[in-house]
Amino acid sequence: MSYLIKEIFYSLQGEGFHVGRPAVFCRFSGCNLWSGKKSERSKAVCKFCDTDFVGCNGEGGGRYATPRRLADRLQRFWPPGKKKTSKPFVIFTGGEPLLQVDDALVALLHEREWEVAVETNGTLVPPEGIDWLCVSPKAGAPLVLRAGQEMKLVFPQKGAEPERYADLDFNYFFLQPLAGRQVKKNTALALNYVLEHPQWRLSLQIQKILKIK
Repeated sequence: MSYLIKEIFYSLQGEGFHVGRPAVFCRFSGCNLWSGKKSERSKAVCKFCDTDFVGCNGEGGGRYATPRRLADRLQRFWPPGKKKTSKPFVIFTGGEPLLQVDDALVALLHEREWEVAVETNGTLVPPEGIDWLCVSPKAGAPLVLRAGQEMKLVFPQKGAEPERYADLDFNYFFLQPLAGRQVKKNTALALNYVLEHPQWRLSLQIQKILKIK
């Protein structure tokens, strides 16, 4: 299959368990919970997404016809000569990357000794072999993925309260304050919840604080 990519860039992971870790971000175009059109946001399942994942006009964006072409492009973003001291790390994000990520792409990246992470809304079954699976549930969407390395829940969400997910099979549980006009209030709510429920950890969007991509 071909892959429709919005953008590819090299930066630091700003959220969750791998915060501060250098990574190549590969943002897939398209999502199954929102079209990405502002005019349709009010009718979407996910109404608070702050990411542009429509089209393929970003840096490194385009339609890649084969896994090899996409892998070759990803390789160009990782600093040269660093493979021996730091394993190349790619984060597939979106939109919803599992609409497109497949076995062939994951297998090829593993052949090239890449570590593969996926950030997903948890409504689709992933291919085998993903190294780090981060699931971010959305209220009103069926949660298919009930196990993985990381649960990262945007908070608060009516209908997606943390207690709904506390017994699932994840290694780490993060609350991330809902961005927007109420971000200060939401951060305080998340902080208080984490202090009262130490199973959870607080995730802040460091990329916004540092003003990096």
